Amino acid sequence: MKTLTIDIRKAEPRDADAIADVHQAAWHGAYAGIIPHKALTSMINRRGREWWANAIRRAASVLVVEVGGKVAGYATLGRNRARELPQQGEIYELYLAPECQGIGLGTRLFETARQRLAANGLSGLVVWALEENSGALDFYHGAGGRDVAEGVEVFDSKALRKVAFVWD
Repeated sequence: MKTLTIDIRKAEPRDADAIADVHQAAWHGAYAGIIPHKALTSMINRRGREWWANAIRRAASVLVVEVGGKVAGYATLGRNRARELPQQGEIYELYLAPECQGIGLGTRLFETARQRLAANGLSGLVVWALEENSGALDFYHGAGGRDVAEGVEVFDSKALRKVAFVWD
């Protein structure tokens, strides 16, 4: 029997292709039918291998979760961008390849991201999710997040509501 290892670590430039692949699959899975097709395709195409390699090289905080040595998901994190909320840390993105969802990897990646933010002296956490992305809303509610604020994102003239979840 072969044992698969699960590892969460800081992304390295060699992960750029795999992260771009996860990004494309996860975003299609999460946002098809929510974000207009043209806008979604454009957003995904902007975030190819070179974009991710540059983000990692610029010291952006990108974590990956690997299963058996293969990147299955990623998270990006840093300082809270919403100044009206008192939480200092923010998880900007947390995505898993569709075939890796629902088996606990997202929870492990989320907890590691929270720990990383706290270790960097950032207390409290905020995460934004589109209101129509029921999978994300369920995940963040299940992780103990409180929805405390709303906002709007516009994609090709389509306004979509987003919800802020916080943890103190």
